[in-house]
Amino acid sequence: MNRWLTLVALALVLVAAPVQAAGISGDYLESRTCDVWTGPCFANAEMNLGGKQAVLAWKVKEGTFDSVRLDGLSVVAVIASSDTLGLKQTGLAKALLIVDRKADAQQKAALIGLARKQGGELIGNVVAVESADVALTSCHCEGNACYTLKAGKANVETRCLDSKHDKVCGNEGAFYPPLATGVKAKPALTVEHSFTGKVFNETWKESDRRGAYVGSFELR
Repeated sequence: MNRWLTLVALALVLVAAPVQAAGISGDYLESRTCDVWTGPCFANAEMNLGGKQAVLAWKVKEGTFDSVRLDGLSVVAVIASSDTLGLKQTGLAKALLIVDRKADAQQKAALIGLARKQGGELIGNVVAVESADVALTSCHCEGNACYTLKAGKANVETRCLDSKHDKVCGNEGAFYPPLATGVKAKPALTVEHSFTGKVFNETWKESDRRGAYVGSFELR
């Protein structure tokens, strides 16, 4: 009897192991309408004056979410908040989700779930979901921080930080952490960060030297 129970327990472990080992990983990009690599004095001067908009993008390299395979697919969250992102919010943020046009119905639902899990409360209030061609690509450069995103009416292009020319006060650092959980990302600067649409009744276009994060995400 004991041997039979042991075999049953072992079988259950073997069956469960692939599920526990299942995960998802890929590229992550975040762009904001304020500096994230900056000195405290400059950040304090911007608080609740800027940084209330952001674009977050995930491109799945491989893996599953909610038991749905998402290899090669992407999802983007465009966020408009009441306060500077990274500070305590006094109102409910609004989010537009842009889902990869290549996704089928199940994959679309899983991508939305992935964005909600990674974005937390900031993506708790989804006011619209759109399907569009989404292209998140990284360009080879010395600092590995050159990314471009084209997703419907959202466009982002980043560049590497220049330790000499991008210094202003000499006390710069990653003042705000990334908005998404479970990411490994480093600060970068934007060449372009723009969104045009009627969802938030506002559009924005940021020029060079605004805040961004580039890197990867992983869920297990």
